[in-house]
Amino acid sequence: MTPDDTDTHHKTMPHKSTGIFGRWWILIIVLGIAAYFIWGRDSTPKTAQTNSAELGKGGGKNATTPVGVAQAKTADVHIYLSGLGSVTPEATTTVKSRVDGQLMKINFKEGQVVKAGAVLAELDTRPYQATLAQAEGQTARDSALLQAAQIDLKRYQTLIKQDSIASQQVDTQAALVKQYMGTVQTDKGVLANAKLQLDYAHITAPISGRLGLRQVDLGNIVHASDANGIVVITQLQPITSVFSIPEDNIPAVMKQLQAGKTLSVEAWDRDQQNKLADGELVTMDNVVDSTTGTVKLKAKFPNNDYALFPNQFVNIRVLLHTRHDAIVIPTAAIQRGNNGNFVYIVKADNTISIRPVTAGPSENELTAINQGITTGETVVVDGVDKLHDGSKVKPITRSAAGALADSAKLSQGHKKHQRHDDAGVTTQESATTNTHKSAPQQ
Repeated sequence: MTPDDTDTHHKTMPHKSTGIFGRWWILIIVLGIAAYFIWGRDSTPKTAQTNSAELGKGGGKNATTPVGVAQAKTADVHIYLSGLGSVTPEATTTVKSRVDGQLMKINFKEGQVVKAGAVLAELDTRPYQATLAQAEGQTARDSALLQAAQIDLKRYQTLIKQDSIASQQVDTQAALVKQYMGTVQTDKGVLANAKLQLDYAHITAPISGRLGLRQVDLGNIVHASDANGIVVITQLQPITSVFSIPEDNIPAVMKQLQAGKTLSVEAWDRDQQNKLADGELVTMDNVVDSTTGTVKLKAKFPNNDYALFPNQFVNIRVLLHTRHDAIVIPTAAIQRGNNGNFVYIVKADNTISIRPVTAGPSENELTAINQGITTGETVVVDGVDKLHDGSKVKPITRSAAGALADSAKLSQGHKKHQRHDDAGVTTQESATTNTHKSAPQQ
């Protein structure tokens, strides 16, 4: 090895040592950053979650729950019997021609309301007019023969008294008079029938009511034996409804009918949203349907506005009687448990007390309370999910009609608040993660 080589070797050794130490430092820094990410990201969120849970527990101990409330009051409660029924017209008639002939004139419009006796259509009357003229002529001829025979009989009766003719001739003339009298009587019957057939050529409405669709067109030959007739007429004013109620309610209804009371009846639409008509109960059927355990009743309605239509499905409500000055609360306030019905009472200090109650009849959104509540007490109508005896609440006055809607809004509010809280936690975790990621760069 030359001196120059020895010098070169000594010069290169420090450079190699320095490179080795640099690589070790880089490796230590990388391991430190990895450890920071692993233990830092695991420990910080857990601590945040633990703190959030502790804060939640601490706040829940003294939390005040907002609830909708209403006061018990006195009101008249109408007790109804409900049944399903259909509208039945008092009379439905298929208007037919009683004679055969060509339809010459139609005097009605489809859907028209007509009175009984109104001329609806006319047939060709010429054949019936000819028959009538023939009957009138035959009646006149036979009436003249009868008159002549009666005159001869009177003459013969005078002559027999003078003993101028034989009695046999008088008897024969008397028999001839009776024969002509019978003929004239027959002629009068034929004449009346001819007039009737002519009247039948003018087709009239047998009842008052509303006309349906026309079944035959102008110019057609109609017959008395046609099944469809010319038009169908239905009486709509007044109109009836036949409906059914359970057989258990028969004694209550019969008690009112036997007392001579007129029970009011209401007809409602299929969804029970719109009242169609007011009427009165007419009668009850005399037999119970053994297959359904129900009995049929009939109600009558004036139907002045034609709201009821034949065969229409209706919900019928019969006003049985009225309970005056009953204590009522919203139906939404009544809760059901293993031991029966109960309500949440809000006391003066805004704490909850559970009270068992005995519920009575209901009307709309109100229910009468037979026992358990006095007038003026405050009951919870919505927000009862997390209540228990002694809960602290923030009462918000609700109406009976809005209890259900308010309950839904309150539930949506809790869900929305929870979503905001979850979003806040997510934002906090995201910010913490970004901080950890930026730490090595600093």
